[in-house]
Amino acid sequence: MSDEQKPSILRQPPAVWAIAFACMVSFMGIGLVDPILPAISAELDATPTEAMLLFTSYLLITAIAMFFAGFISSRLGVKRTLLIGLVLIVVFAALAGLSGSVGQIIGFRAGWGLGNALFISTALAAIVGAASGGSRQAVVLYEAALGLGMAVGPLVGGLLGSISWRGPFFGTATLMAIAFIAIMVMLRADTEPRERISFTAGFVALRNPALRTLAITALFYNYSFFTLLAYSPFPIAAAADAAGFEFGAQELGFVFFGWGVALAIASVLVAPVLTRRFGLRPVLFAMFGLLAAALAVMALFATSAVVLITVVIVAGLFLGVLNTALTETVMEATDLPRSVASSTYSGVRFLGGAVAPAVAGGIAVAFGVGAPYWFAVGSLVVAIVVLAVAGHRITRHAIPHESAEEEAEAITVGDQV
Repeated sequence: MSDEQKPSILRQPPAVWAIAFACMVSFMGIGLVDPILPAISAELDATPTEAMLLFTSYLLITAIAMFFAGFISSRLGVKRTLLIGLVLIVVFAALAGLSGSVGQIIGFRAGWGLGNALFISTALAAIVGAASGGSRQAVVLYEAALGLGMAVGPLVGGLLGSISWRGPFFGTATLMAIAFIAIMVMLRADTEPRERISFTAGFVALRNPALRTLAITALFYNYSFFTLLAYSPFPIAAAADAAGFEFGAQELGFVFFGWGVALAIASVLVAPVLTRRFGLRPVLFAMFGLLAAALAVMALFATSAVVLITVVIVAGLFLGVLNTALTETVMEATDLPRSVASSTYSGVRFLGGAVAPAVAGGIAVAFGVGAPYWFAVGSLVVAIVVLAVAGHRITRHAIPHESAEEEAEAITVGDQV
C-alpha cells in the first residue's frame, strides 16, 4: 500500500474534525472552573463549600443522566442527541456567566452536566460513523481530543478567569456554539437505526456482582479524586497568599494544566504498559496506595504551597493510570454490553465525585485545612478493602471483543473525570 493510500489520522472529513473539536471543548468544561473557584468565592461572597458545589451539581446530574443516556440516544439518534447536548451546554454555560449569585451558577452547572452527558455518550459513535480511512484512526483522534481537553481546560479557565470569573463560562458557550454550527452543517443525519436500549438497562446492570463491586470501588475512589481536584485550589491559594505570593486564577490554571497533562499522559501511555506487564488488579492496588500516600502528604503539609502544587501534579499520574485500569477491569470482568456496563459504572462513580466537593469545605472548617485529605485517604482505604474482599467476583469473561469504536467508546465514557 502506498503512503497516499495508508489510513491517516489527518485524512478525515470536516465532520470528524468538527466533532473532535466539540469533544475537546466538552472535556475542557470539566476542569474549566477549577482555577476560578477562589475568585467566585471572593467576588460573590460565597463560602468555599458553596463554590465547590459547582462540581457537585455538574457531577450529580451527569451521574443520573449516564444511566439513561443510552436509552435517549437510541431513540433520538446520534446527530440529534449530539445537537441537543451542545445546545444545553451553550445555554447553561452562558447563563452561568450571566449569574449574579453562586446559587444560580450551581443550578446552571447542573444543566451543563446534562448536556455534557448527552454529548459525550454519543460523540464517539458519531466520529466513527463520519470517519474515513479506518475507524481506528478516528478513535485515536477522539482520544487525543479527550486528553487535550482535560489538560487545556484548567489552563483556559485560568487565563480567562484572570480577566473575570465569568470569562471561562462565556468562552465555553462561544466555542460550543461554533461546534454546534459546524456539526449541524457537516454531519449527516443518521441513516441506520440504532439498537434500542431499555429505559432501565443502566440499573439492571448493577445486578451483576462484578460490575457492582467495581462501581462501589470507583465510588470511593472518585470521592478522593474530586477532593483533590475541587478542594485543592483553596488551600493552595491560601498557602501562597500566606507566603506572600500573588496566586490568582491564572497561576492556578497552570498548576492544574500540569495535573491534566500528567493525567492524560498516564491514561494513554503509561496505564496500558503497566496493566499488560503486571495485570489489572496489582496495578489498581499499587496506584491506590500511591494516591493515598500523596493525599497523606498533602494533609501533613496543607499549609505549604510548594508541596501542594508538586503533589497535585504528580498525583495526576496516579489518577490517570487508575482511570484507565479501573475501566479496563470493568470491560474484562462482565459479560454485559460494554456501553451499558461503562455508563452504569460511570453513573455510580460520579456520585462519589459529587459528594466530595459538597462536604470537603465543612470538613476543613470543623477539623482543619488538612482534614479533607485525610478523609480522602480513608475513602481510598475503603476502596482497597472492597476490591480485596469482593475481588473473587471479578473474573475474566471469554466474550468476543467488540469493534474498536465500541470498545473505545466504552473506555472513554468510563475514563471521564
